[in-house]
Amino acid sequence: MSGVTIVQVSDEEGGLRLDRWFKRHYPNFSHVQLQKMLRKGHVRLEGKRTKASTRLEAGQSVRVPPMGEDEIEGQPQKNKKSSQASDAAIAALHGSILHIDDDVIALDKPPGLAVQGGTGIKNSVDAMLGTLKFDKAERPKLVHRLDKDTSGVLLLGRSSRAAAQLTAAFRAKSARKVYWAIVVGSAELSSGRIDLPLSKLPGQKGERMVPDTENGKRAVTFYRTIERVSRKVAWLSLEPQTGRTHQLRVHMEAMGTPILGDGKYGGVGSFIQGPGLSRKMHLHARAIRIPHPSRGELEVIAPLPTHMLATWDFFGLDKGLAVDTFYHPEDDGF
Repeated sequence: MSGVTIVQVSDEEGGLRLDRWFKRHYPNFSHVQLQKMLRKGHVRLEGKRTKASTRLEAGQSVRVPPMGEDEIEGQPQKNKKSSQASDAAIAALHGSILHIDDDVIALDKPPGLAVQGGTGIKNSVDAMLGTLKFDKAERPKLVHRLDKDTSGVLLLGRSSRAAAQLTAAFRAKSARKVYWAIVVGSAELSSGRIDLPLSKLPGQKGERMVPDTENGKRAVTFYRTIERVSRKVAWLSLEPQTGRTHQLRVHMEAMGTPILGDGKYGGVGSFIQGPGLSRKMHLHARAIRIPHPSRGELEVIAPLPTHMLATWDFFGLDKGLAVDTFYHPEDDGF
């Protein structure tokens, strides 16, 4: 057992949440263990009780309680299988880099790859972040999330400072995120605004979001129809103004136009039979525009994944159509 230690927060770690700081220094110390230590007062900040969500300031002191050798950085937990990704998975992740500079890495996350680990998940972006350090001392940090089955732009901060600034931009809604989707059916309006509160509904098959106008958290999405195929499917541009779990998927289903391949919310009605048509979900994080941590503005656009390109071909959608990615919904009075 190691004794109580007092660790000072470095300049680069200023703005980092306490739980993220622990994950960085003690990667095998679980969130559940941290919460237990916080409740008992064993982990303290500047000698006082604190919370996992507290944002740290450079120079502050964190009291770290005694812990077993398995929980110290660099020591693997016993009786657990290695979570190291295969060389092929790492190579694929490196090949998905859309943009890299001193502060930011932008990935084109493929569908089917989880952003973070969990029950039944063998690999994730988070598990491979250490392979994206390159010339940096720090491991890159996630600043937002995408569903496992959603493809597209995923941003990483290459330092605690950059990650904190990017996270703050998302929180302040100064970042714009645009998604492309194929939906089954056709929205009645060419463009519109969905303002439908959502609540989490726990279940044996994982959390599910449901519309809840009485007790739900506000969820707002702007949508615009780019192209229709009769009343079978429509190609939509979606821009969420809030960041609720599964927001776009629930909002599309609530409009009666579920996202193609989204069986969780659309059921059997979200699938269409046809040669070459994939059963994967057709939701793609097409673009992000966000203030850069060091200079100006960063804009990243991700190409459509293979299964969506095949669907464009199947329905004869115009892949060469000139689309204003960052169309302003207020232009239509929304």
